[in-house]
Amino acid sequence: MIKNLKYVTSFNSKETGKVILWEIIHSIFIAAPSGILLVIIWELFSEQPNLTKVWSVVGLMTVMLFLQFFVASKSMVNSNLWVYDLSTKLRIALGNRIQKFSLGFFKKRDPGEIASVMLQDVANFEGIFGHSVGNLSSAVFGTTVLSLFLFVYDWRLALCLLMALPLIYPFLALANYLVSKMGRPQIEARNNMGAKFLEYVQGIQHLKSYGMVGEKHKVLEDSFKDLKSKSIKLEAVPGPFIVTAAIVFEIGFLAMIALGLYYLSGNTITIPVLITFLIMGYNLYSPLKVVMVDYLILRYMNESLNRIVDVMETPTMETTINEVPANFDIHFEDVSFGYLEKQTTLEAINFYVPEQSMLALVGYSGSGKTTIASLIARFWDVDHGQIKIGGIDIRNIHQDHFYELISEVFQEVYLFDDTIYNNIKIGKPNATKEEILEAADKAEVLSFTWELKEGMDTKVGEGGNKLSGGQKQRISIARALLKDAPIVLLDEATASLDPENEIYIQQAIQELVKSKTVIVIAHKLATIQKANQIVVLEEGQIVEKGTHTELLNNEHIYRKMWDIQQKAGGWKI
Repeated sequence: MIKNLKYVTSFNSKETGKVILWEIIHSIFIAAPSGILLVIIWELFSEQPNLTKVWSVVGLMTVMLFLQFFVASKSMVNSNLWVYDLSTKLRIALGNRIQKFSLGFFKKRDPGEIASVMLQDVANFEGIFGHSVGNLSSAVFGTTVLSLFLFVYDWRLALCLLMALPLIYPFLALANYLVSKMGRPQIEARNNMGAKFLEYVQGIQHLKSYGMVGEKHKVLEDSFKDLKSKSIKLEAVPGPFIVTAAIVFEIGFLAMIALGLYYLSGNTITIPVLITFLIMGYNLYSPLKVVMVDYLILRYMNESLNRIVDVMETPTMETTINEVPANFDIHFEDVSFGYLEKQTTLEAINFYVPEQSMLALVGYSGSGKTTIASLIARFWDVDHGQIKIGGIDIRNIHQDHFYELISEVFQEVYLFDDTIYNNIKIGKPNATKEEILEAADKAEVLSFTWELKEGMDTKVGEGGNKLSGGQKQRISIARALLKDAPIVLLDEATASLDPENEIYIQQAIQELVKSKTVIVIAHKLATIQKANQIVVLEEGQIVEKGTHTELLNNEHIYRKMWDIQQKAGGWKI
């Protein structure tokens, strides 16, 4: 846990010492009234009490009370500013880290789990650690100072009080073990519930159509029950051991009283000393009782910290090398790749795409077309071989520069819940209004926005759910036009569109691919007849290469696909 805390607090290390210092000062002011009270008691038990001195001490106590309000507010403000600033920096660092991962990271994890790390785990940290720092500082510093003070008065009674500390250790250790044992399953249950709820909301349309909403959606209901069960266990099972540890403290205090009365009867201590231990001895345990609960909460928090550190230490695709390609040809050299271990999706892929030419990828579903496009975009890294742009391995091009080289237009378009204008602007954040409108015009976006009440300022909804497929596709192309990257990846954008929209999209694509190096995933072979090169894939391997005419003459897979599509063109229902 200490390692994790050091790792996380390093994001705001300058403020950490300042916060702890204010907490220590605060703990001094909390303990001070008890010390002042003892001075009054000692004076009152003297043979000739000096009431002037007593009133002076009372006045000092009043001044310290007001000072305590100032110190407490300063301590609280510093502590909260520190922890919320730390959590903000931590979330930004997590966000920056996540964007540098390969898609394999997201494939192996549920979206709900990733969101949970960013939101819930960091919230656990800020909520718990923000309030526990004061208690921990007070317990460590206050208990140490008070123990030394009591040893000065009578080492035997002080030792009797402190004997309770080793006796509670077995109970704390057992509670700690149970929290660590049950904490991770509880967090997993929480993440699973979040994922199932997200799935429920996203699929509500289909669930409604099959009457599977509410109590009928058993998967979601079971996840709620599982979280409830694990949360109750996490709270209830370690609880009795904490209560037992608190009882040990009470027994230790009673033992001290009994020992004090024994010494008093033997005239080995005085009444003021015993009263001192009665007042201060009980205060010795107060911060420790609080910190016992905080310690278990911190132990639970450590599971959240583990998950945060796990993300922060996951290897990224980032490189310190920053080679800049002189041109924009693409070369696959003996590339092999698999999404899963011991499973090959692509094997020994070799092809060359000259700058400002078009390569079409053709093949049956699952042949590896989309995988090749994803590897060019470096959503994944190859297992073997090299992909080069301008003669440079893409792993040696810095990410910030690399993603300036490529634009993608895929069948599945995702738009952010923002305006049409801002969704296009993503292509070039520093673009002028004139540049954005020009891209929108070329992509045939303006042809439908004039019908909308708010025009380009219309909110598109999450994922663009307020727009049609054709409208979303045109916005996607406008975004790519605005970016004006030298390499364009197309997963045939017109495959699922109606004829009217297809015409608009084809016109927009013609604008997009002018003077670009283009890789197109082709479903309709009629759209790639003019491609400079066509690569036919089957089960992750290249089985044919050539132009449209050459491949027709080969009378192999491409010819079969062409004939099937020609026949299908005449089908009617």
